[in-house]
Amino acid sequence: MNSPINIAARLPQLARERPDQIAIRCPGKPGPDGMARYDVTLDYRTLDARSDAMAAGLAAYGIGRGVRAVVMVRPSPAFFLLMFALFKNGAVPVLVDPGIDKRALKQCLDEAQPQAFIGIGLAHLARRVLRWCPSATRLVTVGRRWGWGGTTLDRLELQGARQPQPMAATDGEDVAALLFTSGSTGVPKGVVYRHRHFVGQVDLLRSAFGMEAGGVDLPTFPPFALFDPALGLTSVIPDMDPTRPAKADPRKLHDAITRFGVTQLFGSPALIRVLADHGQPLPGVRRVTSAGAPVPPDVVARIRRLLPDDAQFWTPYGATECLPVAVIEGRELESTRQATEAGAGTCVGRVVAPNEVRIIAIDDAPLPDWSQAREVAQGVVGEITVAGPTATDSYFNRPQATAAAKITETRADGSTRVVHRMGDVGYFDAEGRLWFCGRKTQRLETAHGPLYTEQVEPVFNALDGIARTALVGVGAGGAQLPVLCYELQSGTADSLALQQRLRDEAAAHAGTVRIERFLLHPGFPVDIRHNAKIGREKLAAWAATRMEQPA
Repeated sequence: MNSPINIAARLPQLARERPDQIAIRCPGKPGPDGMARYDVTLDYRTLDARSDAMAAGLAAYGIGRGVRAVVMVRPSPAFFLLMFALFKNGAVPVLVDPGIDKRALKQCLDEAQPQAFIGIGLAHLARRVLRWCPSATRLVTVGRRWGWGGTTLDRLELQGARQPQPMAATDGEDVAALLFTSGSTGVPKGVVYRHRHFVGQVDLLRSAFGMEAGGVDLPTFPPFALFDPALGLTSVIPDMDPTRPAKADPRKLHDAITRFGVTQLFGSPALIRVLADHGQPLPGVRRVTSAGAPVPPDVVARIRRLLPDDAQFWTPYGATECLPVAVIEGRELESTRQATEAGAGTCVGRVVAPNEVRIIAIDDAPLPDWSQAREVAQGVVGEITVAGPTATDSYFNRPQATAAAKITETRADGSTRVVHRMGDVGYFDAEGRLWFCGRKTQRLETAHGPLYTEQVEPVFNALDGIARTALVGVGAGGAQLPVLCYELQSGTADSLALQQRLRDEAAAHAGTVRIERFLLHPGFPVDIRHNAKIGREKLAAWAATRMEQPA
């Protein structure tokens, strides 16, 4: 009998091959030095056995194959046991960032139409007060249950241990999870992940980054830790708020890295900046991966100086709907820095096989069939599309969003596949490398032609005193006025001299930049997931009100 296509299918094998290897370490209470004790662990034998018991208990309670279950549990052993239990019994976990706008969160939860709700006590309290998930009839509390009915995860695990069951015979087309996007450019959408997508991601991560069993990972975005057991790694969950990576304490990160011999870590650009600013070497780390937004060139240079000479710094390009699409290593990224700061965009490297990336003419309308798409020439900025094993097919209960982002392609052999529109613009260079130029919806359509955020902002981000910039447009499409919002570096005061440097830089790139106004902003709005994607839509509305004032 063939093994199920399931990200959890490798757990029994690992439990046999390396039963005593720690699979997951979680921070416990702090010691006298203020550092977490990390006395909460799960080895592979225990992770497999306990998730088996939970899977059986959940299925007996009515949370089994095909049942959508909202999961609102903090990063903890319970979270990882629960997620693997749901994968094993074929249920469909629904994950939404809890830090997003409360109205958007309620919309996401209602849109998912879950039949079950699994959460800590505080999540259940919010469910009752805010009337989340009226469709959920199966209620499970992680921890102590109060007066909202249902049962507890502990009780289900005990019951399941007495009633073992085989792993669900999931196939590649079965829905594995609903993962909501960060909503950085609109209301979050539920991405439908099938089991083949998760398995494809594991295969691509293994081949793209050379990940081997036995390594120790520090995943600062908890959902990424779910890939570690499938790769035979040990996950050390950091002592930090995962929704605020820019506020992470670098001393706590270094404590975990040193104490447990971390060999690789994943972090958003905001977290990588925290480590770069801290400036302490990372001698044992062999691989750093950062995703979610482009990593500023100066941060890449500084973090590489903190790593061993033979260590690798990877910045994969992708999205919730498709990851990874392309990758670039830090040395090559640094070699493209001068071009980036001259307005070329950000190089995101070479496409990860077997993905197929094609650049098509920018079009805001749906393209139901690939025959309606028009590929553009090398070097021409267009819309980035991708087809491959991790390209998802649809958004849950969002037919219009699905139509806008997915193209059906009929191949020569008569088979069809889904091509995902990344919502980004970019181009291929003569060496076959992919360059990212910004979000399609955040491009400016001026009277002199289009402007792309990632071709404009790096020109000014390199100036002394400037922390970062954001290009926004004011006015109607086709006649938008380009406005550059800017943040100052800590300890830098706004001055006439700095403003003159901004104007001089714009004049030096007059053929491509064409900035009309510069506006100082106290702190850009950013996405909740990575603290890195700038909310340019909000900045554009703010800039429009400021444009009424004298320059």
